[in-house]
Amino acid sequence: MTWKQVFTSSVGKKLVMGFTGIFLILFLIVHAGLNACIWANDGGIMFNKGAHFMGANVVPRILEIGLFAGLLLHIIQGLLLELSNRSKRGVAYAKDFGNVGSKWYSRSMALLGTLVLLFLILHLSHFWFPNRSNQNFVLGEEIDLYARMKLTFSELWVVVVYVLGCLSLGYHLAHGFQSAFKTIGVHNKRYHLMLTSLGLGFSVIITLAFAMMPISFYLGWLN
Repeated sequence: MTWKQVFTSSVGKKLVMGFTGIFLILFLIVHAGLNACIWANDGGIMFNKGAHFMGANVVPRILEIGLFAGLLLHIIQGLLLELSNRSKRGVAYAKDFGNVGSKWYSRSMALLGTLVLLFLILHLSHFWFPNRSNQNFVLGEEIDLYARMKLTFSELWVVVVYVLGCLSLGYHLAHGFQSAFKTIGVHNKRYHLMLTSLGLGFSVIITLAFAMMPISFYLGWLN
């Protein structure tokens, strides 16, 4: 397969979706682990130290570029695949089999992905952009992200939007996890049940981990 086919053929697009999906899954693990430091309930000391390390060191910053590149590729290829599938299908099925043929979230990956993208834009505008645009960042004087989280999640509408965003992410992962590994060839009768179970477990854990963060701040569980 040539490089052109990787980005233009149906198989190539699916491979790009699979590899970038796995890369983003690894990022979610790191991101959830870092954010979990808020539950040390030490006024944000541990969390801010971790955030400073991720922002002030060369390797995480380089990986950050790769993260955005992978995310962009994942979005573009996902949209192209959805458009391609719709054009090939042409007309709707005469009979809607509902969840008998597949789960609703596996048939709604484009919609869920769009909701996750909108949520991501809101999330970046609240935390990433303000921190990276701070002029004193290079001097190690970045904004207090813990204090910003506390302020941001003091508003109920923000908390509700974040929880809905986390639910969209969870459903997207419920299908995307096993689909990513299936695409790169890790799939047979032996592994199918294991990957499906791991995917569902991972999606539940990630959803709860991220959703409980704004809820914990809003309900005053964190000082």
